[in-house]
Amino acid sequence: MAEENYIDLESDIINVKNVNPSKKFSTTNQARYCWNLYNEWMLCMKKNDLDEEKCMTPRFVADTFCPDEWYQKWDEDREEEKFTGLK
Repeated sequence: MAEENYIDLESDIINVKNVNPSKKFSTTNQARYCWNLYNEWMLCMKKNDLDEEKCMTPRFVADTFCPDEWYQKWDEDREEEKFTGLK
């Protein structure tokens, strides 16, 4: 994704884009897609030594698509070392 997904602080106009559902999971429960998005963000974090700045795009996609309660719960589970996804 390009930088156009983020707020340009030097401009008065905010360009906001939303994430489209995945065609890969079009006939299934979107919870699996959300889970994969969150884990893709975790994979990016692992590959970049937990550098959140380098992984802003995958996190943006997960935050946009997933319900707030889900990824907040997964964040809490990671902090408490109870997360069952990528660590």
